Amino acid sequence: MTKLTDSVQKPYRYFGGEYNVPDMNKPCDVRFCMCVADSYEVGMSNLGVRILYYLFNSIDRVVCERCYAPFADYENYLKSNNLPLASLETQTPLADFDFVGFSLQYEMCYSNVFYMLELAGIPVLTEERGEDMPFIVAGGPCTVNPEPMYKYFDFFFVGEGETPWREIIEDYKKMPECTKKDFLRYVDEHYECIYVPSLHPAVYEGDKCVVAPDCRVWRNIEADMNTTFCPSTQLVPNMEIVHDRAVAELFRGCANGCRFCQAGFIYRPVRERTLDNAYNLCVNLLESTGYDELSLNSLSTSDYSQLMPLLDRLLPYCEKHHVQLNLPSLRLDSFKGKMAQGNRKSSLTFAPEAGTQRLRNVINKNITEDNIFGTLADAFGEGYTSVKLYFMLGLPTETMEDIQGIVDLAVRIKQLYRTVKRGGRDCKISVSTSTFIPKPFTPFQWCAFAGREDISEKQKYLADALRSKGINFSYVDYDCSELEAVLARGGRSIADAMYLAYKDGARFDAWSEHFDYNHYLRSFAETGVDIGKIVGAYDLDEVLPWDFVDVGVTKQYYKREYNKAMQAETTPSCNKQCNGCGLKKYGYCQNTEGNRHLK
Repeated sequence: MTKLTDSVQKPYRYFGGEYNVPDMNKPCDVRFCMCVADSYEVGMSNLGVRILYYLFNSIDRVVCERCYAPFADYENYLKSNNLPLASLETQTPLADFDFVGFSLQYEMCYSNVFYMLELAGIPVLTEERGEDMPFIVAGGPCTVNPEPMYKYFDFFFVGEGETPWREIIEDYKKMPECTKKDFLRYVDEHYECIYVPSLHPAVYEGDKCVVAPDCRVWRNIEADMNTTFCPSTQLVPNMEIVHDRAVAELFRGCANGCRFCQAGFIYRPVRERTLDNAYNLCVNLLESTGYDELSLNSLSTSDYSQLMPLLDRLLPYCEKHHVQLNLPSLRLDSFKGKMAQGNRKSSLTFAPEAGTQRLRNVINKNITEDNIFGTLADAFGEGYTSVKLYFMLGLPTETMEDIQGIVDLAVRIKQLYRTVKRGGRDCKISVSTSTFIPKPFTPFQWCAFAGREDISEKQKYLADALRSKGINFSYVDYDCSELEAVLARGGRSIADAMYLAYKDGARFDAWSEHFDYNHYLRSFAETGVDIGKIVGAYDLDEVLPWDFVDVGVTKQYYKREYNKAMQAETTPSCNKQCNGCGLKKYGYCQNTEGNRHLK
């Protein structure tokens, strides 16, 4: 057998043995393998996977291991030695587990699901897996539209998993003689957050869903962040990963209501940790891992109501123990001195998203130019010398005036820097654009994805205008964005094409160096998929492939927000008032008295 260390570029991707791995030798009745359909470096950085990994291992007589998508060098090593894909911790073949669970974080990782299953010797199609095969299950944000992958997973878990997953595993332990079909019927009947596609048919006419599955799947919401399971440690890798630091989750959800942002709707409502809970979590993570960098994570960290008191307590601790405190990309209306102090870097990252106030109103990005320039004046005064600005192209109602607004904004920021600094080295400004993708469960889910010629014209215009002003410009490839739109908005009609694209060579589609749209174009043509219909505009009252999933926000609210967007009317933050999205009836909304758990 060829030595692994002689065969692959980074052997630590496949060795396991990280610091803080739980006991894998305890007696167990259930074995679960947590899979991420992306590289080790990306998968190890995912907070949700970390939480569930420790959750499963905290259950009596349950062992959870991990597996990540291998690169071609390790694939060749496995095939040349006639080995199946196996777990990191004990090198157990995936086919020998009771459950193989995939965290679907990004649609562009779907091809790697097929890749990993075939490397493991597990049939890709649900109907071809017998009693000797594990349950192949999926969770993560992509499950709010599970239909493109309906043929390949035994069941989907929709929402946050800490409480129900523990119950599901305990139920499974009590049913040792149960057949797979009987267990699937059981979870389908007993768990509202579980979707078993094989039990619920749908009707399509071409690429249009005319009858959604005959069920209602409810996103699970963990009500209280202070009592929900949360590990006080995390794995420490033996090699560098994407986010190689301690990560503390301050709260879930987002109150801002940006109309383009799927995460802002599918993670509602806002649920915060108390100040003491958040501080203790941060300290425990640092002391149990030895990390010298801490990231305070949430969808919009600067909106945490206890952030300033938390920084008052954390900054002295971090200074004493030589820990760098890291805050993610900040809202332009929330950059304050103490946050800047905690986030001390030479470069700032902000996302105005649109170049004019009118278009920011359309997308409900509630920041003004006064916010933008006031914030940046403070930042330049604090010593920052570089700014990265993120915008989207192809937003609903966008015109060339909005595109010119991006140029004007960047130029005015450069002029502001010169005014504040009064000489010296010029400010480095970088503008990056992506193409807007109208995703499910947003007010823009009925909108069309922008055409190739339209986006190409705008990208060229920005490149010429910005670079002539000494401003860096980059953009996300259109092909990648179009495919993401198809995978995000598609239904059962694209399932066969996705597998065919994999068989044609699609792998690691989220990586630009591996992505080749031609794999998909050939498979769409072969299966008769009309991507124009999938990425085109929908009528407000037509059936959508994901209509049977309920994330808690009503369809009426999305329609109301869509109509307000077309009039460039804004909706205030949920922190200022209840806007009637529908979540309040569940008792989870932050506008339900006593729900924010603050002290």
